[in-house]
Amino acid sequence: MPEFTATDCAHMAHALRLAERGLYSAHPNPMVGCVIVRDDEVVGEGWHKVAGEAHAEINALNAAGDKAGGATVYVTLEPCSHHGRTPPCCDALIRAGVGEVVIGLRDPNPEINGAGIEALAAAGIATRVGLMQHEVEKLVCGFLNRVTRQMPFVRLKMASSLDGCIAMSSGESQWITGAEARADVQRLRARSGAILTGIGTVLADDPSLTVRDASLRTAGRQPLRVVLDNDLRMPLSAEMLALPGKTLIYCTQDGRKSGLLDAGADVITIGRDNGQLDTTAVLRDLAGRGVNEVLVEAGPTLAGSLIAGDKIDELVIYQSPHIMGSETMGMFRTPTWTRLANRKSLDIIDMRRVGSDTRITARPAG
Repeated sequence: MPEFTATDCAHMAHALRLAERGLYSAHPNPMVGCVIVRDDEVVGEGWHKVAGEAHAEINALNAAGDKAGGATVYVTLEPCSHHGRTPPCCDALIRAGVGEVVIGLRDPNPEINGAGIEALAAAGIATRVGLMQHEVEKLVCGFLNRVTRQMPFVRLKMASSLDGCIAMSSGESQWITGAEARADVQRLRARSGAILTGIGTVLADDPSLTVRDASLRTAGRQPLRVVLDNDLRMPLSAEMLALPGKTLIYCTQDGRKSGLLDAGADVITIGRDNGQLDTTAVLRDLAGRGVNEVLVEAGPTLAGSLIAGDKIDELVIYQSPHIMGSETMGMFRTPTWTRLANRKSLDIIDMRRVGSDTRITARPAG
């Protein structure tokens, strides 16, 4: 493992903060930040803003100008070495004559995966790899999932009372949590490539599945709206079908497909798994469409099925400080679990107040 100093860590932390600025806009590319340092002075910095535009390294080099010569470059992800929508960043670093490149994470994308490091070394530029790697991995978790597992990172959002209820027996659920928590959910939506729900939620609530906060949208981008609908019960009057952007409907039979296509939806027929729509196939299809992160906003049946099937990478639960009582709907409807050994263990990775509510972020243990 290369040796890193406290100064190295400070500059990489700066690069990570820059990368985070692309949280709502870099999709489907990974968020990347870059800092260029010469004689202990930051002479250039940049981040990847929008897919198709300049990468972080190019923005930092443009800011540094002639001062990039002989400088140390701190970049969160291995510089690209291939021609995509933009030219290779490695070539630009080599032309600029930088002295060293410190990299947070080797890029697992098969088109790169060490080729950028090799290109820099072949040009006589020293590299050190692995600085704050864990922090970089957390930042680009969706991108890593997609390129290594061909699956998006799946985040399940739920809102509940203190006693774990999501709706009254009548179905009334608006609003369990406060305005601050609902605004926080908009940020989860904005960072996602797709928002997924089930047909039961559509029929009950007619959701829009959009990012309503315009300040979180880059060039008006909306996540894909995804509905799991075995038997194509999707009403042609559904609000989401009248909205800009794309709605994908996954089904196991396409009897009403033509009407939904005329309404502007994309209808994809998927096979069954144990009699139900194959959610693994759905997630793989979304990954193939460049989706890094999926936000699931669903009722207890779909949420419970995904939990039981180990399809969830992260849970975000907004818990409101009130009791809704026994005649209510719980968060998850799962197969019958009769023993404690059946339970799903979680690691709580964050817990904080959001307005008057508590946001709990957890991941499957292990």
